[in-house]
Amino acid sequence: MKSQLKDKFLTFAVTIPLILCCILLAPISIASASPSSTIYQQRVIHSPDGIGKFYMNREIAKVMGHTGASWLERPSREAEEQPSKIVSALNLKPDDVVADIGAGTGYMSFRIARVLTKGKVLAVDIQPEMLDIIKFLKKEKNITNVQPVLATLTNPNLPAESVDLALMVDAYHEFEYPREIIEGIIRGLKPGGRIVLVEYRGENPFILIKALHKMTQKQVRKEMQAVGLVWRETKNLLPQQHLIIFEKPSV
Repeated sequence: MKSQLKDKFLTFAVTIPLILCCILLAPISIASASPSSTIYQQRVIHSPDGIGKFYMNREIAKVMGHTGASWLERPSREAEEQPSKIVSALNLKPDDVVADIGAGTGYMSFRIARVLTKGKVLAVDIQPEMLDIIKFLKKEKNITNVQPVLATLTNPNLPAESVDLALMVDAYHEFEYPREIIEGIIRGLKPGGRIVLVEYRGENPFILIKALHKMTQKQVRKEMQAVGLVWRETKNLLPQQHLIIFEKPSV
């Protein structure tokens, strides 16, 4: 009798930790009633730099809030990242409409706006505080063709088929609903319009950026192709970042 009780106790002692381990490590759907429940997984154990939400096996990074605006405008940014090369690489036409998604302080928006003598930039962000900064700088710089646009977590709020090019610089990896945002951008693109992502190269461990704030080209291509975008080119002309170009099919 004592031997049987001992065996049962040992079985119980081994089984319970295994069950708890499986519960903690297994992906959990965000909400069974949500249409996103089959797209995203929520995990209890995750990086402190992420939100615990996974998309196509990639953990989504925490958003850099408006309190980090000064980092976006740091004087050393041109030397470190050479963002002026991004503008040149986009091959923009003077009358293009460009959506700067996750525009932040408008660092890229204002540089692009100078090229668009007949076009405009839609500076899109989910943080009203960032858009207030853009409005302030718009007056300071006397640039009239930058239009702030308040987005939501799931919708970039772009007019249908109105945009020639959508640019995301070090932003996409922070989108809480990446599938919905990209689908919204696609709706806003003209047929044949382009989506350009600039992301720190996740393949390179020597780039001193937190892992969740970097992406590999392979992961970017997988996520964009999942929504029907066509990869056109990857340019590695920047010191630390990929510049990856996709196109919305014309039909």
